[in-house]
Amino acid sequence: MARSYRNTKKRTFTHLNAFDRGKIQVLWKQGKSLQAIANEIGCHKSTISRELKRGRVTQRRSDLTEHTVYFPDTGQAVYEKNRSHCGAKYKLAQASEFIQFAVEKMQK
Repeated sequence: MARSYRNTKKRTFTHLNAFDRGKIQVLWKQGKSLQAIANEIGCHKSTISRELKRGRVTQRRSDLTEHTVYFPDTGQAVYEKNRSHCGAKYKLAQASEFIQFAVEKMQK
């Protein structure tokens, strides 16, 4: 007898896009809390916290005091850089000695 019910749910989370990052910047400048921003965008407050950390840049004013500012472009650039390192690595480079061996055998 096959069971037709499932006890696991499909994951429904998505990555932030550039528009979401822009909304984060506007809401953060308005002084909204992490939870309020998360409710507005539709994600968890930890996601907002990590995004603010990812996109923060330290700037220096003319009187040489430093302050941190969130830029959505910086957050998007860091996200894209991190995503470029994801996924399976090419195995062709790891097997170059074997490929050279196989080519020599086929040529003979």
